[in-house]
Amino acid sequence: MLIPESTMDSWKSDRSSTAYEPWLVWFDMRQESHSQEQSAVSAAQSQESERTKASKACCFCCLTMRNTNNGDNGGRNESSADANGDANDNPSLDEIRNWARSFDTLMSTARGRRKFREFLRSEYSEENLLFWLACEELHKEMNPSVVEEKARLIYEDYISILSPKEVSLDSQVREVVNKNMTEPSPTTFDEAQQQIYILMHRDSFPRFVNSKMFRNLLEKASQNQ
Repeated sequence: MLIPESTMDSWKSDRSSTAYEPWLVWFDMRQESHSQEQSAVSAAQSQESERTKASKACCFCCLTMRNTNNGDNGGRNESSADANGDANDNPSLDEIRNWARSFDTLMSTARGRRKFREFLRSEYSEENLLFWLACEELHKEMNPSVVEEKARLIYEDYISILSPKEVSLDSQVREVVNKNMTEPSPTTFDEAQQQIYILMHRDSFPRFVNSKMFRNLLEKASQNQ
């Protein structure tokens, strides 16, 4: 029931009147009850807001930790020698000269691959070498369940069109890989690995041996002799 404001003012100005006292008591009690309800609602909304903020912060932290743990170097299948190097990572002059003569020689040593990887990183094509290394590690695995898991990771990291580290493969090789993934094996990516090896040999390797980075390696090795 809506009570006219003029009537309410009349009641309030005549609180001593016994005729209107019950209505005023009822009105005061309604106002007090409404005020308490509003306070309870505000408190509940404030608590819910704090819980939402905490939940969002937790989710952000978890996502950050997952991204940090996954990393961006694609080294999940990489050998420790290629990832970590050794105490003396300075190649000799003869070693560097042998690299310049043969891409196969460069790729046959962990130190050579690390130096080549540094160059590829500067050209934003590091994923080619990382994919090749991941395939090499897959060749060493004999456990079928581990092979299947490693093959899935390699596919997600380097073959999937959704991956930021997708390597460049022609449609025929990609079709072979997709077919092989129905029954993953250590040789699932052999055709793709060969194609990327040829790409690095013909495209990246000549630029590497003619780069400032390679000249600096030669100069430093000459000074250390």
